[in-house]
Amino acid sequence: MDTPTRLPSLFLSHGSPMLALEDSAAGRFLDGLGTQLPRPKAILVASAHFTADQPTLGGHAWPHTIHDFSGFPAPLYQIRYPAPGDPDLAGQIARRLADDGLSPAVRNDLGIDHGVWVPLRRMYPLADIPVVSLSVMPHGTAAQHYAVGQALAPLREQGVLVIGSGGFIHNLGDLDWRHKGAALAPWAHEFSEWMHAMLSTRDWTALLDWRQRAPHAAHAHPTVEHLMPLFVALGASGATPGVRTLHRSHEFGSLALDAFAFD
Repeated sequence: MDTPTRLPSLFLSHGSPMLALEDSAAGRFLDGLGTQLPRPKAILVASAHFTADQPTLGGHAWPHTIHDFSGFPAPLYQIRYPAPGDPDLAGQIARRLADDGLSPAVRNDLGIDHGVWVPLRRMYPLADIPVVSLSVMPHGTAAQHYAVGQALAPLREQGVLVIGSGGFIHNLGDLDWRHKGAALAPWAHEFSEWMHAMLSTRDWTALLDWRQRAPHAAHAHPTVEHLMPLFVALGASGATPGVRTLHRSHEFGSLALDAFAFD
């Protein structure tokens, strides 16, 4: 039997649900990403749009596609991403989390939200790789999500691709909706540069305290759930990961769509 190739963990910004359909820099990046990675046996996605008070896994064998948004063009609601689930993997992950004292839960009725299927539809359009979703905790800290990721790190040796799907900067109330190509706002630029600097120098202490240390942190993330998947992916990368910036772009003046690999 072939030994699985160890995969990186990824943080991907999924932006607007229209990323599933529109031609954009971020969309083209995702179109090529799947072919650049060893083919995973399964995919675990920690999604900003799946929230719970404890780490919760989707355990459905055939999860349905959730259209958890409103006001978008009709073709977006017609999309289905019919990838199978993996109840056995969900159970295995739950046991890992429980062994680390993280009190997980498994939901067998859960579908996949757009934080899961939008990037996967572009990376793996055949929808033929099993997918398990993982919640983030909207009242949890970066350190708590990093600990969840640490419990997931051994999965990478088993050919499981761990993805955190969120948004590098996500303040919908401050977007320039009339100008998709607007320049990055100064406050967003300062936040982005600080985050990139901490990642490139691997200053995990500062990163885990981002809410207090990063410039314009509360402006960049009025609520934290879109940044928490980054810390899950970072924790899953192991003790001394390399950090690679895979993509940088933005839309509407501050919706940053940066992506990273940790390996």
